[in-house]
Amino acid sequence: MSLNCAEIDLVLSELDLEGSFIQNVIQPSFDTIAFYTYKGARGDPDGRAEGDVDAVSRTVLVCLAPGVCRIHETRRKVPKSDKPLRFMEFLRSRVKGARIAEAIQLNNDRIIRLTLTHGGETLFMFIRLWSGAANIVVTDSALMILDVFYRRPKRGETTGEPWTIPEPKAATRTFVPRELPGALSFNEKIDRWYAEHAETLSREALVEEARRRFEARRSRLCLALTKLEAKRETFLRADLFRHQGDLLTANLWAIKPGMDSIEVTDYENGNATVRLELDPRLKPQENAARYYTQYRKAESGLAELEDDIASSKRTIETLSAELAAIEVEPNPLVIQKALRKQNRPRQQIEKRYPGLTFRKDGWIMLVGRTAAENDELLRRHVKGSDLWLHARDWPGGYVFVKNRPGKTIPLELLLDAGTLALFYSKGRKAGTADLYYTQVKHLRRAKNAPKGTVLPSNEKNLTVKLDDARLKALEACRDEE
Repeated sequence: MSLNCAEIDLVLSELDLEGSFIQNVIQPSFDTIAFYTYKGARGDPDGRAEGDVDAVSRTVLVCLAPGVCRIHETRRKVPKSDKPLRFMEFLRSRVKGARIAEAIQLNNDRIIRLTLTHGGETLFMFIRLWSGAANIVVTDSALMILDVFYRRPKRGETTGEPWTIPEPKAATRTFVPRELPGALSFNEKIDRWYAEHAETLSREALVEEARRRFEARRSRLCLALTKLEAKRETFLRADLFRHQGDLLTANLWAIKPGMDSIEVTDYENGNATVRLELDPRLKPQENAARYYTQYRKAESGLAELEDDIASSKRTIETLSAELAAIEVEPNPLVIQKALRKQNRPRQQIEKRYPGLTFRKDGWIMLVGRTAAENDELLRRHVKGSDLWLHARDWPGGYVFVKNRPGKTIPLELLLDAGTLALFYSKGRKAGTADLYYTQVKHLRRAKNAPKGTVLPSNEKNLTVKLDDARLKALEACRDEE
């Protein structure tokens, strides 16, 4: 239930906002905003007195959600948004630091007008608490709109449009503040009531939304995991591909042009007859080479496939933990923030670096998995003072540790970077390998060599052994792709 006009007047009278300064603005969600106000001691309208017990700081919460439109003081913590939101940034640039000269409700119409003065400028902030049509409109002294919480062109509520105050309507009924239990102020009662009732309903809806999203993501991940495990079964038959290639090589003489299969005798398996598929467009030698290619792909890709399967399982575990945390979180604003973070479209997730990015204790590690990613990182994303690591005597990806001025790379972080360099190289199967590392400024591009090839100098050696616990900890530090 939204506040009625009598309740709004009572809230405003208790807030006593006239003479307060707006110290900060936080927008925790897309329908709620909080103003942090400060009012100095009596006789000190500028609020410069220190240590005076009459000075008052308040957190004024404004909610525009349908059915629960309200304004009141809150004592609960208001979570910050993960990223700057448009209207919040506007208020911080134009309204933060302003003095509230007047705070009144217009014509008992559930529209609050705040008169703000800041740097010799007068602004008006209109807070309309109509369920289904709530909004916050900021205008200049001539009532031209500077910005709005919700942009509604059909209602003329966009920047640059004139703001028209609705004409007062004849009262058809008398409203009174609701009777709420307790010996608290009305603001405190309202804050508690919405926490226990209206936001409880909101919380249940948010938790249900979280469960729905979890099930959708879990279903997609489980489907992908099933496909990966099926592919692993194919890769586990790598030796079979090689054996079939050997059988074809031994029977090249029997393959005729246009054949799509051939039956051969498998002398290693009790002289059994085996049918092998052929591509009629290929020559006999090319058909045999095709089986050997499948063998090499399966042999080299099995380790990476196992990593993908383990990563998918860890993601499902992480999702389950996030859902469990949401289900016990009492504050709906925190739940809303978590859902907004999960619901960011992939197109809006900026991928700053190619390859993989790991962040730990303020350090950034970049991993190039292919020659193209290595080359792109070298050309556009690293500087001379950044550290470069690579597995010695094994082909594989480059790892870069971004330099932090005045900071020395800790040994643990160097081991993390070395672990990544070994894991994303052909030396992964060996489990241990020698690495070399140096600063990017000591790398020289090899002339007429494949893309991304470099020749290091001033390099140092490091021996690394793969550690499952370290790899799992690093996985938790990886940015979303």
